[in-house]
Amino acid sequence: MEKLAILDCGGQYTKVIDRRVRELGVKSDIFPISVKSEKLKDYGSIILSGGPNNIGESERLNFDEKVFELGVPVLGICYGMQLMSDHFGGTVDSNLKKEYGQNEIIIDNTVPLFEGLDEKQYVLMSHGDTVKVCPNGFKVIAKSGEEIAGVADIERNMYGVQFHPEVDLTENGMKMLENFIRKVAKYQDVYAIEDRIQTSINMIKEKVGDNKIIVLVSGGVDSAVTAALLVKSLNPDNIYAIHIDSGFMRKNESDIVCENLKKLGMKNLIRENAKDYFLHTIVETEEGPIGPLSKTVDPEKKRRIIGEIFIQIANNVIERLGLDKEKTFIAQGTLRPDLIESGNPDISGFAHKIKTHHNDVAIVREARKKGLIVETNSDWHKDEVRRVARNLGLDEEIASRQPFPGPGLAIRLICHDKNDEAVITPEEVAKLDEILNGTSLKGKILPIKSVGVQGDARSYRNLCLFSGNKFDFNWRELVDKAKEVTDNIPTINRVGYILNKEKVESKINCYNMTIEDENIDLLREIDSIVTTNLKEAKVSQTFAVLIPIGVKKKYSIAIRTFVTNDFMTGRPGEIGKEVSTEKIKSIVNEIETRFGNEIEFIIYDITSKPPATTEWQ
Repeated sequence: MEKLAILDCGGQYTKVIDRRVRELGVKSDIFPISVKSEKLKDYGSIILSGGPNNIGESERLNFDEKVFELGVPVLGICYGMQLMSDHFGGTVDSNLKKEYGQNEIIIDNTVPLFEGLDEKQYVLMSHGDTVKVCPNGFKVIAKSGEEIAGVADIERNMYGVQFHPEVDLTENGMKMLENFIRKVAKYQDVYAIEDRIQTSINMIKEKVGDNKIIVLVSGGVDSAVTAALLVKSLNPDNIYAIHIDSGFMRKNESDIVCENLKKLGMKNLIRENAKDYFLHTIVETEEGPIGPLSKTVDPEKKRRIIGEIFIQIANNVIERLGLDKEKTFIAQGTLRPDLIESGNPDISGFAHKIKTHHNDVAIVREARKKGLIVETNSDWHKDEVRRVARNLGLDEEIASRQPFPGPGLAIRLICHDKNDEAVITPEEVAKLDEILNGTSLKGKILPIKSVGVQGDARSYRNLCLFSGNKFDFNWRELVDKAKEVTDNIPTINRVGYILNKEKVESKINCYNMTIEDENIDLLREIDSIVTTNLKEAKVSQTFAVLIPIGVKKKYSIAIRTFVTNDFMTGRPGEIGKEVSTEKIKSIVNEIETRFGNEIEFIIYDITSKPPATTEWQ
């Protein structure tokens, strides 16, 4: 079988490269960048991934430079291009323009990599370093403004691109990868997803056998696919489906989840109501106790507490059912992006942790080492899981259902401690004013932090708010200025636009907030307003976020819409295009009518991923 080797430099999108290659019908394997060249002799081509490191000597990743002497086509992406350029005598500089998000580039469409494409392309950039001097024997094949965005040695089939062709925000990225695979590397085989489904079923049968297994089911497509694969693979009497109601579910969510589980044919269904347990339990960790959740502000700690408690509850159920804890398996709907973003060392030795996923905390990793965790979807991304769901015959209601994170509404309550507020400098304010000069927009920087991903590394940075003439805005100007802000003010990774107030000049206060019944219930109701109104929107995900900011009122709400296929990258839904202007106006009106005494601003998140993540925490 024809095979392609992906050398992982720790990039957040390494597994996306793998998935794209598979979509194009070629089998791929991922190796650490440090792999010895001898192990790659059976592979017909190589892709070097992006990564969070700097090409400078102190941060440079060690690799076997003989990989460039194997005589096979090589494509270097982002950091991979920088490694290749440096190896062949080019110069990489960290003092040039930093780029995060979708950028316009000009390509040389006479080279095989770009064959059939227009000269002007929109691509996803996420880098701080840039190739300043083209390597020996190479020529420039793409430029971003005056900066080098692509190089090639056509004779040796060596290509490097500073952008990420594997992600959705590179509009013709699949065509570029297809050109590399079919026109440069000359692959002809086809490798189908059906093969991977059977591989998953075989894994379940071999690993679990006749033992008991518990499956944690949230109700989303990921855990539903896991449950369906278990039913297809094992004796139904040995499968116990547990739905844990943490108290952070959406409105009526748990009732809907349990109905869907019954339709799947689950004979042993258990619903655990554990709101108080989640809110008030202190979790013991190697670093000491953390929690309770009701007093925790830090998003990483929130996620860790929730993840640990999920497994604690699962173990409690195992004990209550009289099952052997050392022989009972736990199944999860973990996706490959979850493991990548969590910085899981089993996936990449170099990837930075963006955020801990509740299904990849320490207690899960320990159980995984014992062989007791079954993750049927861990080699798939979200869009692949949806295809598998349809292939398995699951209802479209499940297959196309919007994702809902395991921690639920807990990570959509943006907790804040005024004592830890970052100082907003006059230089940052001046830079923001400079960026918005000549527009009708006003801007404010707030010390409210959210999680982002910039240059393949985690960021936890400030929020910037734009205000203007409410619904009288130019969408392209909004998103372009948001990108300019995150590119040029390092302390900001997310930008929102205020929909219900004109040109806000007043001081915006930030208030202390932790998770409590009042704000959980408030967010649940407003989230229902947002998701109900936008259920027909042409977006991948829609939700509401509660933020402790206002002029006179205690809270504001952010509306997050997200357009993506893989959830590794994406952009906000455009108002007036994917998202109905009238529906957004209806949301604003209903929130102000029902909750006007509590909600100050209604904000629309206008940030792509990167630099922001889909969720705020």
